[in-house]
Amino acid sequence: MDPVIIVGAGPVGLTLALALARQEVPTVVLDEGPGKDEPRPARTVVLREDTAALLERLTGVALGEHGVRWAGWRSVRRRQVVSEIVFDASDPAPLHIAQHVLTGFLRGAVAREPLVEMAVDSRLDAIEQERSGISAHTRGPKATWWRGSYLVGCDGPRSTVRKLQDIRFPGRTAVERHAVAALRVELPWEGRALLHRMPPWRSSGPSAGEVTARPLPDGAWRLDWLLPPGKDLVTPEVLLTRIRETLAGWSDGPTPAYDLLDTGVHTVHHRLARRWRAGRVFLAGDAAHLLGALGTQGLDEGLRDAGNLAWKLAAAWHHGPHEALLDSYQTERRAVVAARLRAADQVLPVLRGGGALRHIVPGATRNQDTLFTDGHLGRGPLGAPGTYAESPLAPQRLEGRVPVDTPPGAPVTDVRVTAEDGSFVQLRDRLDRGALLVVLIAPGTGVWDRKHWMSAGVMPRLAAAVTALPHPAELLVAESYPGAPAHSVLLVRPDGHLVTALSGVRPADLYAAAEATLGGAVHGEQQEDEESKEEEQTAEARAGSGAR
Repeated sequence: MDPVIIVGAGPVGLTLALALARQEVPTVVLDEGPGKDEPRPARTVVLREDTAALLERLTGVALGEHGVRWAGWRSVRRRQVVSEIVFDASDPAPLHIAQHVLTGFLRGAVAREPLVEMAVDSRLDAIEQERSGISAHTRGPKATWWRGSYLVGCDGPRSTVRKLQDIRFPGRTAVERHAVAALRVELPWEGRALLHRMPPWRSSGPSAGEVTARPLPDGAWRLDWLLPPGKDLVTPEVLLTRIRETLAGWSDGPTPAYDLLDTGVHTVHHRLARRWRAGRVFLAGDAAHLLGALGTQGLDEGLRDAGNLAWKLAAAWHHGPHEALLDSYQTERRAVVAARLRAADQVLPVLRGGGALRHIVPGATRNQDTLFTDGHLGRGPLGAPGTYAESPLAPQRLEGRVPVDTPPGAPVTDVRVTAEDGSFVQLRDRLDRGALLVVLIAPGTGVWDRKHWMSAGVMPRLAAAVTALPHPAELLVAESYPGAPAHSVLLVRPDGHLVTALSGVRPADLYAAAEATLGGAVHGEQQEDEESKEEEQTAEARAGSGAR
């Protein structure tokens, strides 16, 4: 079968290529650039626990050694500390890392992966779809046609893939603008990120009521100043004045010595593509959505796109197309991103302009500081990982369902598990391999030798049930799981979201849940209906693509 074509070699496209390779699916990555990334210290990303773990699994690199996990978070208004958070094992810190460093690790992992082919200096200019596959034409030094099974546009805000498929990209332009500087300096709160609202000093340039400081390795920091609405140019003189007054204000004295590394202006847009799928074409990352106001991070959602789509494309590539499963990518991911955009758009006028939150934000107790913290730290409606509770893949009418602390559709908690070979691993380490995970909660098994517990109690019956599932699955055993009774069984998707928790070994319920997770059974006439639907989608996509 032909490889999956990925258009775009940014973090999302490279992550998707590695995630597909982990599931034994070959890819071709079309990179319009030369295959290298310019070092820009002021261009950084903040990764939450789940997305950092995904990248570490795929690259084999401990990213924390090349970025900074914040020791804490401090929110200040004028000169008063409003709130302060100290991160620990129960409340993991975000990871702050330069984007070119992160992309370098992804490129290095891709170079070592035989299932990924990189095509540099290859700019897409045409797409043609048909029932059996898809073709993409690139121009450049080696202009050619590429043949693939599916194509994913990870080619950024100005996505050529999106334009060729005639997919609208409505939203808001310049929701926020920030002046940005990366500099090496000693600040009085080592390792802790800071949000300072309404600082008491004033500038001779455009007035900004908010500045954020986030630590980087080797004593460097990224500083962001919120700019007033409009298109006023941020001149070098204005930016240098802003740097000096801010550093002096934080030091309660003269401006400390600093080394300016890089500067820039970061403009935040809020946009959401109408469709994320057109036949065999999909959109992911900035090609599908733009967000980032109030400290939220768009790359997090792009990486979650890649994790969600990879296992579904892999299932279709290995086992044949299943339209319900592929359609669920748009249904799940677009709903999550749309909810975050709605939340930001609702609170943005209030947080920037003042006013009451009671009639705007669900749960009126969420004050302004809490909402800012949500965005910057990846919590609440502004920043938490999405839950696919309303997914079309969610199983219905399971009599043996039992509640646990993780709601159905939410990311699972990373607990230690015992694999079938008797080794101890983290649950998260078994994700993104294309297999469903079946986890038995069995207190006491952690001290047993595998040869004893594999043949004891419910294990033989559960192992037989796992073998009979309609998709490859891995059986794991955990001493405990938050909120899970002893001898309950968890079914986890390949991307780490909980399908359901069952009370004991219930083969029929387990099978039904697994079947629903794959989009339902496809046999006989239903398979023909799905193929007919795919042909109609392909014809629509080709008619609107402008491809030759």
